[in-house]
This record gives sequence, C-alpha cells and structure tokens, in this order.
Amino acid sequence: MRKYLSNCFLIVLILLASVATPASHADTLSTYPQIQDLFPQANKFGEFEGEPRAAPVYLNEKLLGYAFLTADMVRIPAYSGRPINVLVGIDMSGRITGARIIHHEEPILQAGIPEKRIHEFVDQFRGKSTSGHIIVGAKREGYETVDAISGATITLMVLNSTIARSVRMVAESRGIQPAVAQARANEPPPAKAEKNAVAPQPPHKRKAGSAPQKVQVSPAPTPLPLTTQAAPHKPPLDTASQPLFATTTDDDEEPMWLTVWRQRTFEITALLLGLTLLTGILLFQDYLARHPYLLQRVRAGFLLYTLFFVGWYAHGQLSIINVLTFVQAMMHQFSWNTFLIDPMLFLLWGYVAMTLLLWGRGVYCGWLCPFGALQEFTFKIARLLHLPHFEMPHVIHERLLALKLLIMLGLFGISLQSMGQAIFYAEIEPFKTAISLKFQREWMYVVFALGILLVTAFNRKFYCKYMCPLGASLVIPGRFRSFDWLRRRKECGTQCQACAVECEVQAIRPTGEINANECHYCLDCQVTYYNEKKCPPLVEKRKRRERGELARELARIEKEKQATAAKKLIPISPVDLDQ
Repeated sequence: MRKYLSNCFLIVLILLASVATPASHADTLSTYPQIQDLFPQANKFGEFEGEPRAAPVYLNEKLLGYAFLTADMVRIPAYSGRPINVLVGIDMSGRITGARIIHHEEPILQAGIPEKRIHEFVDQFRGKSTSGHIIVGAKREGYETVDAISGATITLMVLNSTIARSVRMVAESRGIQPAVAQARANEPPPAKAEKNAVAPQPPHKRKAGSAPQKVQVSPAPTPLPLTTQAAPHKPPLDTASQPLFATTTDDDEEPMWLTVWRQRTFEITALLLGLTLLTGILLFQDYLARHPYLLQRVRAGFLLYTLFFVGWYAHGQLSIINVLTFVQAMMHQFSWNTFLIDPMLFLLWGYVAMTLLLWGRGVYCGWLCPFGALQEFTFKIARLLHLPHFEMPHVIHERLLALKLLIMLGLFGISLQSMGQAIFYAEIEPFKTAISLKFQREWMYVVFALGILLVTAFNRKFYCKYMCPLGASLVIPGRFRSFDWLRRRKECGTQCQACAVECEVQAIRPTGEINANECHYCLDCQVTYYNEKKCPPLVEKRKRRERGELARELARIEKEKQATAAKKLIPISPVDLDQ
C-alpha cells in the first residue's frame, strides 16, 4: 500500500512538473499557429522569453527572426477602452514579416467592417522597417505609409502605433538594425560582416556544442543590457499610453490625433459651420416659428445636410456603442487622446453634451441624428403618397417608452461582462447598416433596417420613440437641462389639445405638458403656438379682436352714413317762411 501511494505521489509530481515546464516548440506553434504564416519557411520555434518577451524562430539552426505579442509590451487602450493584441514577426534584416490580430474588442471591427479588410490592413505591415516610422493614410517624409479603412480611424491608428512601437522595442533589445536605417546609410555592409556576424541570440540559450549561425546582416551597435532598454512586462495602461498616439517616441513627433485633424480639415470646417447654423436656429426659434414656411425649408435643408454629409459622407452617426466605450474608458483608463482621434465624433459628442444640458435630448434626436433624418424623410414621402398613418393610444404609448430604457440597460449590463457581446447585441441599432455601411451588408441586417423604415412610414419615428438605446442614454443627462424654451399657455391641456393632437411623436401629454425626455425639438408645436388660426386661445383672441374691429368699423360706417345724410338736408331760412 505504501509503495502504491509513493508511486501515485511520483506520478502527481511528474504531472505537476510537466504543467510547470515552459512551452516547448510544439506548444508555441499550437498556441499561436499564426506564427507559421509569419515565417512560412521556419521549422523550429522557441519560447517567449526575455525582456521584452519574444520567441526566436529558426530554419533548422539558423535564426530567422522573432515573433512576439504586442500586449506583452505596449497596451494602448483603443476605442473600446482596451488594448488590441497582435502577433508580429520581424526578421534579422530589420523588417516586419507580418502581423495577425489575436484579440480585440473594437466596436468598429465587429460592427460592419468585414474581417477580410482588417487582415488586409495588418498585411500592409509586411516588409515595413522595424524603425517604427509608419503612418496611416497621409504620406509624410521619412515615414512608410499604410492605407486606411474608412470608418475605423481610431482602431487603425491604435493598431499602427501598437505594432510600430512593439517592433522597435524588440528590434532594439535584440540588436537588430532597422532596414530603413541601412538604406539611409546607403553603404553596403562590410565584407567581414558576413563572415563574422552571428545571430544576436543570448549565449545562455544556445545548445551546448552548437556553433553560432551566420546571417546576412549589417553590423549592429552593441545593445544595451535588456534591463535598461526593454519595457516592463505587460505595463499598466497609464504608463504604456503616455505618448499615447505618437507613432514613435521622437521628440519632434506630433500626437496622432493632431495629424488626423489636419487631414480632415474640410470635414471639420463643414461640421462646425453646420453646428453654428443649428445654434442660430435654436437661439432664434421664436422668429422661425412665426414664419412657418421659412422654418419648414430650413429644417428640411438641415436634415438633408445631416443625412448626406454628417451620416453618409463623414460617418458621424453616433451610437450606443460610443456611450458604452466612454463608460469603459471611465472605468479603466480615460484619455482624451482616445476620443480626439476621430474629430467628427469628438465634435458631435461635444456639441451633444452642451445641448443636452441646455435644451435636452431633442436637439440631437431631432436635428443631428442621420438615421433620425432618414426616418423623417421616409415619413414625409409616405404622406406625399397618401399612405395611412397611425398613432399608439396614449396608455400603450407611455408603456412602450420604457422599452428603449430596458434595451439600454441590458446592453450596459452585457458590456460589463463582455464588450464584444455588447457590440453584437447592439445590432438592434440599424445605424451601421443604414448609415455607416449604406445598406451594403449581409441581407439579414438590411432586411431589419428596411423593416424599421417601413414601420416608420406609418408611425413617425417609431424606432426613436420605442427602441433606440442611444436616445434612452441621452435622456439621463437631459434631465439636467437648464432651459425650457418651448412655450406653453395656461389653456394647454385643459381647454386645448391642439398641440397634443398634432405632435406626431406624441411628446405632449393630454394634460398639456411637453415631455422633454421624448421631445425631438421639431418646433411644430411652436408654429401652432404662434398661429392665430390654429392655436385655440389665439383663435378666440383673434375672433374677439375681429369682432371688436368689426363693431368699430360698423359704428364708423354708421356714423359716416349719418353725417352724409345730415349734409343732404336742405336748410329753411326765415325769409323763405315770410314769403
């Protein structure tokens, strides 16, 4: 029995030892099979080791380069508030052999952009120098360029910065001279370099009795000790993101967001002009309400601007995902640089935040939401075609309003567990299908978005009223608005129901109050407020005034008649009487 127990104990020790043993060649390749794509000719893969951690890759005994995970050294929070982990390979000539995304929780990538396009983006890093001088989009002297993908600005910038900084760190720590530096030197490697150069593999990691392998590299400066030049293993987000969006750490390098803003000068200017115009509309809303024809033209024109420019051209459609990522950033590591990288969304959110505190959610939902504008035009076209429309009974309407709040809370709860799952369920928003991707998407998403618009044709802004989680999220800060510029009368809701009947989003209660949480600030009720032929209190005043004016006019006419009749009388003198 004792022998049996000792044998069992020995087996357990062996099993524990095998678990504690570092990953072997097979384990490295089986864990990350993408390494074979980065080094197709390799047949031997070492362990992830050193500072920063990297796995040597061999062809037999010849060192081809290194593979590494960017999360082991650079953890820049992306748009989701969390870093993107990329497997990258570099060869001994100082060039990137390829990159593969291992893990991400980006909303843009999982919400419409095909995975194939992301692979095409990271494939552009193949052959680039390990100097880290790489830029997305615009060309710049001394930098290599990778093409951008429309609609994923922040994600691509973070990917670029993550890969560029990581390859530079690994190359410097292993004594690999960047290929670009060799080209700048414009000098061939000395002849003795080929004879004497050895792979910069740590001596204590070579096999006993094995000779150093010769490689075709130019002489590299003696690297500093790893402890003095390598980044700590898995640094915290705050330290890793200090020069957060700088592609390199050169002193003259400008922040990445500033480069993006400079590239998008036209879009920024056009957006600022539009926001300035909208501010003027809000400030002079009483004047416009007194001129319904002018207001109708101004509103239609601005909604066209919102749909075509803000939405389809500039990709400025806000989403509940933006709210969730902002909350994630607040909970983990907040940085303005993360949001500055997309100027359109940053300016829109800044303006929305201001108008929420001044006027409530209605300014965005009624004027700046591209999908909301698309719904408005759908409803107007349906009216021109004389299609029937309906409104929910007030009791049902009030209860359906809670649906969007439940959807919003559900997405928020899911995002606390998994942002990726929250992004998947956030497809209840048809914004990405109808606006960001212009209906160029899988058929089930297109059918869903078209179905929403079909219902909207019969019930004005049905989705906004009952289903939109973004609108629900705007209700919360909108409760703290400072102004209430939508005018009402004491007769509203008691003697008069005109505005409540005409409000097709049903934001006016039967008692007369405007429900600011549901109002889309279309100003239709304000047009009625100043209309002497539609607003019953004004109609009554007008009628009294007209009756008074008519009475005064009749009195004046009667007086004139009497005066005229008096002039027609012939006076009789005394002389005539004597005769």
